[in-house]
Amino acid sequence: MTKYKIWVIIALIVFLGRSHSFAGILPYPNHVEWKSGEYRMGRKALLYCDVCFKEEVRRAMDGLDKAGLLSYDFCDKSGADFRICYTSEIKPEGYMLDINSDGITICASTQSGVFYAIQTLRQVAQEEGASILFPCMVVCDYPAFAWRGFLLDEARNFQGKSEVKKLLDEMAALKMNVFQWHLTDDQGWRIEIKKYPLLTAVGGHRDSTQLDWYESTVYDGTPVSGFYTQDDIREIVAYAADRHITVVPEIEFPGHASAAIAAYPWLGCSQDPISVPCSYGVFSAVFNIADSRVQTFIRDVLDEVSSLFPSAVIHIGGDEVKYDEWQNSQAIQQLMEKEQLSTPAELQIWFANRLSSYLSRKGKIMMGWNDITGDKLHAFQPDSEVQSKLDPANTIVQFWTGDRSILKKALERRLKIVNTLCEYTYLNYNYDKIVPGLEYGYKPISLEKAYDFNPVPEWLESDRDLILGLSCAMWGEWINRPETMYKMVYPQIAAYAETGWTLQENKNFDRFQRSLRFFIDRWQAARYIQ
Repeated sequence: MTKYKIWVIIALIVFLGRSHSFAGILPYPNHVEWKSGEYRMGRKALLYCDVCFKEEVRRAMDGLDKAGLLSYDFCDKSGADFRICYTSEIKPEGYMLDINSDGITICASTQSGVFYAIQTLRQVAQEEGASILFPCMVVCDYPAFAWRGFLLDEARNFQGKSEVKKLLDEMAALKMNVFQWHLTDDQGWRIEIKKYPLLTAVGGHRDSTQLDWYESTVYDGTPVSGFYTQDDIREIVAYAADRHITVVPEIEFPGHASAAIAAYPWLGCSQDPISVPCSYGVFSAVFNIADSRVQTFIRDVLDEVSSLFPSAVIHIGGDEVKYDEWQNSQAIQQLMEKEQLSTPAELQIWFANRLSSYLSRKGKIMMGWNDITGDKLHAFQPDSEVQSKLDPANTIVQFWTGDRSILKKALERRLKIVNTLCEYTYLNYNYDKIVPGLEYGYKPISLEKAYDFNPVPEWLESDRDLILGLSCAMWGEWINRPETMYKMVYPQIAAYAETGWTLQENKNFDRFQRSLRFFIDRWQAARYIQ
């Protein structure tokens, strides 16, 4: 968003003042009724809360206290400013918020529902000297989708714990609940695996980085290093959990494997030594899944990853596999003959099904990009009819590219889908190649186009139960500094947050722009936007 557009939005908000126009509530509540009047209280709140929510409320209120907004103490129900109660009648993650002249009541069936109610309260609160005012209203709210995700690619460019926590804070305020962490790729391996230390010692470092664009031969000459220790991972997972965010790790198999093969050449089909690539794009390096040592390596990695992440879902990547090395490998050809597989695409389905089965035995669900269905998605893939089928029982497909027929085919196979259609959800997608201020980067997707995304278009309504939700993606090419990433993430992330939470029939772009007031102030204070 340009400075001019931001100031136009701020001017509209100032003009609207404190009218009951939903300004400042984002994502938009799915049912709200404004009442006349307001509830005024001092800077110390008295709280009553059912015992099942006490730790959740204490954690959330401690955050408000540290921010200097509101201190608190617990009391009995009759004298409370806030009453937080359990009821089984509200949907998971949903809440009921009632603000009237007698105080504020929150009802929920889950801890996350209480947390999200407090996020709404933070947005409608008005500071006035020694008092805080809340407009009288009744909100009955719940998310449109169970999966409301944000993907961060740190394999290409390592951002670090501090930046990840900042993103998690913004996701939580926006009621987003899945952080997809892309930790391995051709340009870097960013997660410590105890059994294979060279993955980070070698694969976590590259000598330089490509500049200008994919076709460029210009490099910056600056080494890039960085990875997360297993203690770092646990810290981030716990930080996210406190904000009701599930961290889903993405570890790339069988392609995007250059960093791993640079660390252990025997993982590749040729077994030739290679370096961690300094350029971007799609590489031919692929795991030699015909080798029993490589199969053991993959299981070992998944074992350590599964133990680190409580998430029920483990993402195995599976995208953009170039089949050249498989087609030229005698061992791979023998494996295909043994398993009666006629094409490399069928071999990839076979491989994905094996990983799905292995993860199922560990109580995990496999997720992968829609390349794992075996459908032809890329020009570098040969045309072929695929007879094998991906097992839908323990698989989630993240749809990112392909036409309507490919998505429809996946749904006909009863595969569960997270919709991340790249032309609408990739924050770094090539909308205008290079713009001033985004060194060698992309022009961000427009706010309106991001907001227009519908994870369940009308022609898919009959299969709505299989669409788990959506995710937006911040891919790591060209974001060598956090400041560059901010320009792509904010304020567009808010559009995806509302799409994930707010029912399609309740969305309105003009209202959404007015509702950005709270977050524009927040992001300007944090210097994410100017």
